[in-house]
Amino acid sequence: MSDRTVEGLGKLSEALETVERARGRLYDLHQLIGHADLMLDEAVALLRAAGHDPLADRIDTELIGRNVIPGRWTFQLVEEFDDGYYALFRELEREARDELVQGRRHVFEAEMKEARRTHGAPGHEATP
Repeated sequence: MSDRTVEGLGKLSEALETVERARGRLYDLHQLIGHADLMLDEAVALLRAAGHDPLADRIDTELIGRNVIPGRWTFQLVEEFDDGYYALFRELEREARDELVQGRRHVFEAEMKEARRTHGAPGHEATP
């Protein structure tokens, strides 16, 4: 296969890895927002106990359980991302590998490993 093909597949793989990292951050957002929402229960109780009922009422009715964007909680953002953009990205990356390199992954990195390792040196073996 050509160097450009290997480079292109390497860049596609790198892009997918970046999307995987972004997906992790989306899950971080999901868990952090959920945790914060549950913490508000205690904040409301403490504010009520301190005699700040109007403020506690606003937090209880306006913020607890509120959508993070119109009509959606974070779990819905995660699901839509996973089922849409992420699923298509993975599908196209897999199709490219299947079509161009018989499904092999990390062809660019495998070539880099072969070029950079010291043949015959301990810890530089081509395979396990």
